[in-house]
Amino acid sequence: MIAQNLLVEIFVEELPPKALKNLGEAFASALAASLRRDGLAADAAAVTSYATPRRLAAHVVDVLAAAIDRPVAQKLMPVSVGLDAAGQATPALLKKLAALGADAAAVPRLRREGEGKAETLFLDSVVRGATLAEGLQKALDAALAALPIPKVMNYQLADGWTSVDFVRPAHGLMALHGNAVVPVSVLGLRSGNTTRGHRFEANADPIVIEHADRYAETLLVKGAVIASFAERRAEIARQLAAAAEKAGDGLRPIEDDALLDEVTALVERPNVLAGRFEPEFLEVPQECLILTMKANQKYFPLLDAAGKLSNRFLMVSNLSPADPSAIVGGNERVVRPRLADARFFFDQDRKKTLESRVAGLDKVVYHNKLGSQGERCKRVVDIVRAIAEKLGGGEPTRQAEQAARLAKADLLTDMVGEFPELQGVMGRYYALNDGLSPEIADAIEDHYKPRFAGDDLPRGRVGVAVALADKLETLIGLFGIGQSPTGDKDPFALRRHAVGVIRMLMESGIDLPLDDLLAGAAGSFRPPVGDGILGSLREFIYDRLSGLLREQGYTAREVDAVVSLRPQILSDVPKRLAAVRAFSALPEAEALAAANKRVGNILKKAEGGVGGRVDASLLKEDAEIALARALDDIVPRADAAFAAGDHARSLRMLATLRGPVDEFFDKVMVNAEDRAVRANRLALLARLHDAMNRVADLSKLSA
Repeated sequence: MIAQNLLVEIFVEELPPKALKNLGEAFASALAASLRRDGLAADAAAVTSYATPRRLAAHVVDVLAAAIDRPVAQKLMPVSVGLDAAGQATPALLKKLAALGADAAAVPRLRREGEGKAETLFLDSVVRGATLAEGLQKALDAALAALPIPKVMNYQLADGWTSVDFVRPAHGLMALHGNAVVPVSVLGLRSGNTTRGHRFEANADPIVIEHADRYAETLLVKGAVIASFAERRAEIARQLAAAAEKAGDGLRPIEDDALLDEVTALVERPNVLAGRFEPEFLEVPQECLILTMKANQKYFPLLDAAGKLSNRFLMVSNLSPADPSAIVGGNERVVRPRLADARFFFDQDRKKTLESRVAGLDKVVYHNKLGSQGERCKRVVDIVRAIAEKLGGGEPTRQAEQAARLAKADLLTDMVGEFPELQGVMGRYYALNDGLSPEIADAIEDHYKPRFAGDDLPRGRVGVAVALADKLETLIGLFGIGQSPTGDKDPFALRRHAVGVIRMLMESGIDLPLDDLLAGAAGSFRPPVGDGILGSLREFIYDRLSGLLREQGYTAREVDAVVSLRPQILSDVPKRLAAVRAFSALPEAEALAAANKRVGNILKKAEGGVGGRVDASLLKEDAEIALARALDDIVPRADAAFAAGDHARSLRMLATLRGPVDEFFDKVMVNAEDRAVRANRLALLARLHDAMNRVADLSKLSA
């Protein structure tokens, strides 16, 4: 059967720009998946998605006009149930056949499989392959039902009575198999071979698509529309770079993938133009100006080589007139009031100090079970005081306490009220305006860091202390009221907070035990948070640590070997992992890991527990005497290397124990009949186990 390429398009009113990319990809993938399930398209059939502000479309290659008929074997029931002693169909069999659309005439054709009591009846039949019209109708219905629509609209069709639900009102449906229209209907529309182009710049209306393979080309030539989201995005990026280069002075457009995606979803054929605003607006913090241009106007601000904002910006127009001056002038007039608002907010906010705003935080609800932002800040101050004291105290402690007290004060400013994304950033500007030290100002901005994967850590010990305290307060408080993440739901971003704590402890060189940090932070709550909740949070953090390390390229065994010991000093974890990786490469590693696992199992099964020192007088066998001497020689040196932070050297020394360990297990019976001898041998193994597992649980490396 000859295959042709398939093109399906739904033409609609303007789609939500932030959702367009996902809508286009979901529509194409769901449509193709349904066609594959029905045998109309091969599993490897290439699929191309198209998405513009007014259309969702998909192109699927090598689609059959009808699927191939396929044989089906349906298991019915045991022969003993379906046939009586005379070989006649029982009522149960007839009922089953009727349910499958067959009758008693099918009984002679039934196939038997198996022997004796296991012999079973099967009905063999041929299922007619679906036609493309049938399969595409099914695929369209399934694709539209599965679209990730952010908000559904309900609207009436042309008959004035029927209403449908969809993301936006639909006005056209196209379905072409090669050059033939496939008769399908959705959303009150019947398929055809026409679509519409650019609202203002199309050369024809409607536009006839003569073949499925000429869809994108025809839309571009006759409709002035770049149908592919990816191609349109690439064209915008190219024009942005060219316009920035033309502007000179080494300027470059700000990099923002989310903004680029959104603008791509707003235009059908992009035209990048340059505008400018008055230089005096640059007296306002550039973060404010950049955000208002991006969020409100969808502009791309231009930065110089040092990352400083210029008074020029780029806009992406959906029109391409011969003289674009009217478009540029209109956008320049529109942006000025936005920038003026930002300057007004900045000037007004600086009339009050951050300190004068702190009292107002008592009126801002943080969580109905955790009190106000003011109460929260007091807890953060208590936590940061304890952290800073452990880090050395003195002036940094005072700075950390002041930064923690002022950290949330900018929530009450006009600028942050208008742009919540600037919380922390504006706090830093206002702190410097109030004459506070750079360390305090930086800590106010940085206490939200790291905000996402790969984000920078806070600057300096003061900033790290405040950020740690803030994240610990959040984690303990929300775990304490039962708001821990469940499944894929994490409304308070606690996983991100936990990763932030881990990264700061690992990468900032802060050697504070995790349990001490959690216990100290828990004490700032009234009543204090219980040990059970802290235990759950502790395991949550170690689980996040395991995930983070695997993302960094460590193997599951390496990570499990280190994290299973629940190391308290997280800055020590990278060194432990490096040591484990080096140990794994040694020829002795596999045998020692297996022996360590064996030792652990023996100790777990020991009755009455294992304890006490090894009594040399009870060592009877040469192999156990040799192991004890090897431990006396090697363990102190390995422990010294561990204490000095040279974990790799510590494990290399322990690797020399392979010979005595192998000899011990070959020639010594641990469970001797003499209780004292047995207990002494268990104590010897316990000493070996403790020595081998200081850096990592080496048994986790065993296959």
